[in-house]
Amino acid sequence: MPGKKGKKRIVAIGGGTGLSTILRGLKQYDVDLTAIVTVADDGGSSGKIRKDYMIPPPGDVRNVIAALSDVEPLVLEMFQYRFAASEGLGGHSLGNLMLAAMTNITGDFSSAVAEMSRFLNIKGRVLPAANQIITLGAELEDGSIINGESKIPVYGHRIRRVFLLPDEVEPLDDAVRAIRRADMIIVGPGSLYTSILPNLLVPGIGEAVLKSKARRLYICNIMTQPGETSSFSASDHVRVMYDHLGARFLDGVVVNDGTGLDAVAEDYRQQQSVPVQGDVENLGKLADDVILADIATIVGGHVRHDAGKVAELICSYLDSPDGAAV
Repeated sequence: MPGKKGKKRIVAIGGGTGLSTILRGLKQYDVDLTAIVTVADDGGSSGKIRKDYMIPPPGDVRNVIAALSDVEPLVLEMFQYRFAASEGLGGHSLGNLMLAAMTNITGDFSSAVAEMSRFLNIKGRVLPAANQIITLGAELEDGSIINGESKIPVYGHRIRRVFLLPDEVEPLDDAVRAIRRADMIIVGPGSLYTSILPNLLVPGIGEAVLKSKARRLYICNIMTQPGETSSFSASDHVRVMYDHLGARFLDGVVVNDGTGLDAVAEDYRQQQSVPVQGDVENLGKLADDVILADIATIVGGHVRHDAGKVAELICSYLDSPDGAAV
């Protein structure tokens, strides 16, 4: 069944800056958008609010709300404003504090997200992956167990698997329902172990993605991430997701073709980060459609996905009869 007024339904799953970037592009199209956002963060302002107020961390959700909002620029700038160093408010984003206040007012984090979404007049819906505090744990290749999303990338050992604590995490019914009704599911971009998998590992969400009849497209990171995906090819990213969910589920994979990175390549190399290689032959064994495209841009010295190009590619893939014509 189509979405509102016959619109195609797109569900985007992830967190961090990657998901926000993609949504900024997609909101320009006449589609029905739902974003399912990780709540496993435990660092920075989000981590402090999580600890002090015992609510899910609001940072990733805040960024996605901002990406989808349609308000006066000054209002959005205020929502994203981060206080300078001080004993009390230093480091906190005003939007994080507003979400914490709204959670106390409504008594429920998901209700707070819905109210803040209305306040900022967003296009689509933003849903936290879970309506409770969860902790991301990791087992490293040396057998060490690390608990805490912010701690996982700093150990320097390859990650064998990640998992959620507690074992029983309840997904939002709306999130599961959105996945079941979707025409397309976008996974990523974002940190593989600490932004994408914390969503897919929530019981009910991963299962719904596996069973979905929608086209399922993975937007691969452009650069490898030290502490998480060092030396990973695109197929390595995909295999990790398949291993964690126990099944192949992607129809297509989008990988940057390597262009547009020369200006910052050396800076990234010094940070032990290199372009993710689109190993087409291996990817072809993992998904029906492998799409190499020029989707990178440089913003303030940082590599980002080009929101306009990726959104155009996604909508072209969704509208094409066989999924491959983009």
